[in-house]
Amino acid sequence: MMLPVAAAILFAGCTKETSEIRLDPKLGTTKVFAITSNSATVVGFVVAEGDGFTEKGVCYDTEPNPTIAKSKTPFLGAATTAAFNVPLTGLTFAQTYHARAYATGPAGTVYGEDLTFTTLPILPTVTTAAATAVTGTTATTGGNVTADGGSAVTARGVCYGLTANPTIAGSKTTDGTGTGAFVSNLTGLRGLTKYYVRAYATNGVGTAYGPEISFTTLVSVREWYVPGDYVAASYPGSGLADWSPDKSPMVKSNEANPNNVEGYVYMANANNSFKFASQPNWNGPNYGAGATAGTLSATGDNISLPMGYYKININAGVDPMTYTAVAMNWGIIGGLTGWSSQLPLTYNPAVRVWMGGIHLPAGPWKFRANNSWDYNYGATAGSLNLVAGGDNIETTVEDDYAITLNLSTPLAYTYRADRWGVIGDATPGGWSDDTNMTWDAVNGRFTVTLNLTAAAFKFRANDSWDYNLGGSLTALTAGGDNIPVPSAGNYTITLNPWTKVATLTKN
Repeated sequence: MMLPVAAAILFAGCTKETSEIRLDPKLGTTKVFAITSNSATVVGFVVAEGDGFTEKGVCYDTEPNPTIAKSKTPFLGAATTAAFNVPLTGLTFAQTYHARAYATGPAGTVYGEDLTFTTLPILPTVTTAAATAVTGTTATTGGNVTADGGSAVTARGVCYGLTANPTIAGSKTTDGTGTGAFVSNLTGLRGLTKYYVRAYATNGVGTAYGPEISFTTLVSVREWYVPGDYVAASYPGSGLADWSPDKSPMVKSNEANPNNVEGYVYMANANNSFKFASQPNWNGPNYGAGATAGTLSATGDNISLPMGYYKININAGVDPMTYTAVAMNWGIIGGLTGWSSQLPLTYNPAVRVWMGGIHLPAGPWKFRANNSWDYNYGATAGSLNLVAGGDNIETTVEDDYAITLNLSTPLAYTYRADRWGVIGDATPGGWSDDTNMTWDAVNGRFTVTLNLTAAAFKFRANDSWDYNLGGSLTALTAGGDNIPVPSAGNYTITLNPWTKVATLTKN
């Protein structure tokens, strides 16, 4: 039986009929796979060869229904292959493409279905800014995210460390999102240390790094320790220990004067031996007495001092280094003494402050040591931070005051001058008016005798809630709970505001 001519042409792979009737190829575009940021593979399939073809492959473009007049990649495999894979290369990242299989026969070119695919994004592009404003502990750098790689930048900043090629697994800053320039401020650095820095930017693909820069910090703040055989006896209950640098008092410098190491140290023994440790361990360098008085040496013997509360200063900017240790006795001076002599304060090693109960008139005063103006502290109005040689401190209300001079934190010296009273619904003034306490110099306490109801009260300083004490009478805390009064009656209340111990005694 003879097949019709048209049917014979459909089975072009089995037979060819007359040249007068031609059938062009029929083909499909079946899938796209192996998509990367710059390549993809497109699969075409010859459904029917028709009357033969001279070329097959894939054409592609960013617009729909691409033709061979646009970009195309011919299939280079065997001509008889029905399914053919065509790799497309040199594509743009994060770009949507249209692709169609094509086959060119005697009568022209036919195309398969139009398939779309999108190439993957890439890492962002980021540069690193040079370091500026470098000090002993800080520096400023940053970077610029110039391209997001086709995926939103969710984090950016700089990573830094002591070895080359730092990553975000180590120290880093976080300075916003998206593209554009940013500034990174580095803090807490070590002095005289080389740091390596790279800007980074993170998107959906991962994290990219900018070129590496480096810088070296300047002379830093020095934090030295004063280990010795005096520590445990001088700082009871503090956890500090003899001859352990990390459990010893500290002296330090600041950026304004990095070579001047300063601090106050109390030595309670009749004779005290110590050294200066430049680290919180014995890894050195450590300094003892130098060849001449007042100098330091990394190979020197222990330094010895008698009992005293010492202001220590070290000049670390000379060779050999020098130091002074001046025994201090602190007090206050001002209008209350006619500025002629100082009223003494007492050092309390349990709480590590100089303290005293003093009746102050309204007017100016200062802290002074050793009856010498070489050593004095004042404060800016409204501040509790002390400044060497600073402004006079002004008292506006004449009363009994608890004076506190705290020199235990190097270069961060503070004071308090507090009038004390009791307030609460157990007191005559309720929660609106304080009942003032007076200073009992014999027993070293503030005291008041008054009638109380079976309610509660607190201790309040300076008729203000800025500073108040409550909670347990044997361990008062700032802002602590109300103190209950068990029953109504006449009571005597005492308060030691430095040790934060009080008594409540019914008369």
